[in-house]
Amino acid sequence: MSDQPLLQLKEVSKSYGAVRALDGVSFDVNAGEIVALVGDNGAGKSSTVKVVAGTIQADGGKVVFDGAERRWASPRQAQESGIETLYQDMGLAPHLSVSGNIFLGRELRRKGLLGRLGFMDNDAMSLRAHEEIEKLKVNVPAGEYATEELSGGQRQAVAIAKSMAWASKLILLDEPTNHLGVQGVSQVLDLLRRIRDLGLGILLVSHTIPHVLEVSDRIVVLWQGHVATTLDAASTDIDEVVREITGGSAAA
Repeated sequence: MSDQPLLQLKEVSKSYGAVRALDGVSFDVNAGEIVALVGDNGAGKSSTVKVVAGTIQADGGKVVFDGAERRWASPRQAQESGIETLYQDMGLAPHLSVSGNIFLGRELRRKGLLGRLGFMDNDAMSLRAHEEIEKLKVNVPAGEYATEELSGGQRQAVAIAKSMAWASKLILLDEPTNHLGVQGVSQVLDLLRRIRDLGLGILLVSHTIPHVLEVSDRIVVLWQGHVATTLDAASTDIDEVVREITGGSAAA
């Protein structure tokens, strides 16, 4: 990991009318690190992710990414900076193939006149999708299978592979193990470790504390729009995390 954090939030605030969603949120994420963002409903997790993803703009504070202060006007600007976001609904089109989903919205056109006429280069997209799947070492067919034919864990792996294909620096994940069985959860957590080992930063939002403890390096606990504490995942346990989430130390 670099000495300088990949992502830094400094005293970030955000209000929706009279509701103060974020109030001085500060934490960082390093390259090659998984930082989990946890907290009860309404703690500010979604607003934090949306600020980093460029979906909304903070009212105050700073977002520093890759050494420069940023104020993205749209998710596209965040993507162009090397950030990809995967929300709970996965963002997959069930009738499309694995390669079709990975290139959804970023389709490759054929060279020459055919490309100018709108014809897609399906062979190139299938090859690139296969390379991304192979890089992450997941058991997902990269052929012309519709994603609706895949298991829940495989679909989530495709969604993460799609993010990995386009993210050059940071991936934001919102509840990636929701609604998965034991095998699917194991597959997704292994996938996150591989992405971390490739040198990307990961900001992981999850309510499932055992999964957080299993895969993350640090845990940032939000409580009523504040950072209650940051915990070292290797030296904490479920009881301490839950106590922080419910506002034990903040209330004290």
